[in-house]
Amino acid sequence: MSETATPEVLWAQRSSVSDASKNFVYLTISVPDVPKEGLQLDLKPSSLTFTGTSATLKRKYHVELEFYAEIDPEESKINHTSKNIEIKLQKKELKEEYWPRLLKDSKKLHFLKTDFDKWVDEDEQNEAPEEDFSQFGGMGGMPGMGGGGDFGGIDFSKLGGGAGMPDLGDLSAGAGEGDDDDSGDDDDDDDMPALEGDVKEGAKKD
Repeated sequence: MSETATPEVLWAQRSSVSDASKNFVYLTISVPDVPKEGLQLDLKPSSLTFTGTSATLKRKYHVELEFYAEIDPEESKINHTSKNIEIKLQKKELKEEYWPRLLKDSKKLHFLKTDFDKWVDEDEQNEAPEEDFSQFGGMGGMPGMGGGGDFGGIDFSKLGGGAGMPDLGDLSAGAGEGDDDDSGDDDDDDDMPALEGDVKEGAKKD
């Protein structure tokens, strides 16, 4: 076994004073090919400890994070992929303001970086698209999380890419919005019969 390495950690956040679903930290621990049986994750209200071993690289990863403020472990969610461990940390306190930083200590850490793909400025988050957490599994009811690699009974086979999940009913609305973009304005015409004539006349004039 090689020496223990610190994985890259990416983070972004949202905040809301009234909507808990929009009050979270999005955390990504970059650890390639760490199987379910090769990881331990101990998530507490004020900290996270991760240890995992890559099956292909035979490298052990370890990181400990002490959060700036408390989170709710039971309401947090996780998605395990072949490239990383993605975690949605539910902020415990509803506040309009962003956390000024992820960690309690203001010291800059080389492995901790802003996830610019998911980051939205505080004053623009209301206009930002909703994050899709459909592939994430719940972390509730996990008193023995840190006690081994079983991850509190979470079945990682159901947390993969999301495409194989049996229950996608909650995504029907979101999927429909994407389909509208591909199908043109046909749906809009059907919903607005009074404008059909105007649209067609305009098309003939052009």
